[in-house]
Amino acid sequence: MLLLALLAGLPYTYSQIKPSVDSLKIHSLRNDTTRAQYDVGDLFTSIFHPKRKPDPFKKKSPVTIIPNFAYNPSIGAQIGIKAVAGKVLGKDKNTLMSIAATSASITTKGIIYFYLNHNVYTPGNKWNLQGSLVAAKTVLPDFGLGIGNASHASEADFILSNPDRKPYVLHAEYYNFREKVYKQIAKSLFVGAGVSFEIRRKIEDRLNTSDLTPYNIYSDRYGFNRNQYQSNGLLFNVQYTTRDNQNRAYKGIYVDAGIRVNQTWMASSKNAVQITTDFRKYWSLSDSNPEHVLAFWNWGSYLISGALPYLELPGTGRDTYYRSGRGYTVTYFKGPKYFYSELEYRFPILRNKFISGVTFGNIQSASDDLGTKLFQQWQPGGGAGLRVLFNKATRTNLCLDYAIGKYGSKGFFLGLTEVF
Repeated sequence: MLLLALLAGLPYTYSQIKPSVDSLKIHSLRNDTTRAQYDVGDLFTSIFHPKRKPDPFKKKSPVTIIPNFAYNPSIGAQIGIKAVAGKVLGKDKNTLMSIAATSASITTKGIIYFYLNHNVYTPGNKWNLQGSLVAAKTVLPDFGLGIGNASHASEADFILSNPDRKPYVLHAEYYNFREKVYKQIAKSLFVGAGVSFEIRRKIEDRLNTSDLTPYNIYSDRYGFNRNQYQSNGLLFNVQYTTRDNQNRAYKGIYVDAGIRVNQTWMASSKNAVQITTDFRKYWSLSDSNPEHVLAFWNWGSYLISGALPYLELPGTGRDTYYRSGRGYTVTYFKGPKYFYSELEYRFPILRNKFISGVTFGNIQSASDDLGTKLFQQWQPGGGAGLRVLFNKATRTNLCLDYAIGKYGSKGFFLGLTEVF
């Protein structure tokens, strides 16, 4: 909550115009493209303060707070609270917006989840700090290793590949701390390093007593303790970004490529080397209505050497903010090497931009070390959704999507800020 407090406490408070309005304020007002937009704050004002006259010079709060409701058969009904903050630090007009988010929730099946993440750019973009903190008591759906291809080499391999996508459920405690610090070395170009600690404890499958489950088979095969493990390592990254907004970009590009080196001297259960890539590109399709956007995302993670714990393998929803793979639950597909791409069209529906919409499609591929190679088989997903403008000052949307995949997988996906 410290970062949220810092962002909220910076000089971005409400202010009133003075009787003599200077030319700079008039110029800023005329160039404020959010004046014609309508967000949830405006809705609340019209309901609870219908006689209050709008003040065009009154700045919007950088913090958006909403209840967090969700439902999934694996986790039950979820209730909690979520907050997102956005702020440009300093007075340099080229500084990118800093954002932070936090959420705390509990479900009817006893799951407790708390996270805090941030992506902060110092004035002039000299430094970029990215990080997250997670503490959770989780229920993890598990659908086996790979992309859905059956392996008939042995009974254990067939169960591990799980071609019918039979659902298993794993309970565990999960703790994660990740922090990366980037230094700008040229315009829009950053180099960085950091650390990541991932700890899972008290891992158990309460519904299956057999040793022949995907989790047990994989853990025994690669020498991991079934009950607990750690995946701790060093991070080295290169980032290039020209996005005009971190919450909802209309144009620009974002690229982050890195290497993760898990080390036993950092208490990691096994050594491992991974390469990760994150590429995002945005095209605004209209000068007069820039909210018409075509957006593309590619995310990949590739194990080069060593071994990763089963639940830390890259896969569906295992990106930084757990938003990939709409149409499937998290880790529905996973493997040592994983590749994901998505294309989304975003468009306004109402003239005041309060309601907008999206359509999207995605594909993913994974290897399984059982005979199926990366790019050998693909699994599709797709859907459509609505966007509700929650905070026009920070371009924060509430995202409501319905998506479908294969194997009868489908559902509603709710989130604050765009998926990518």
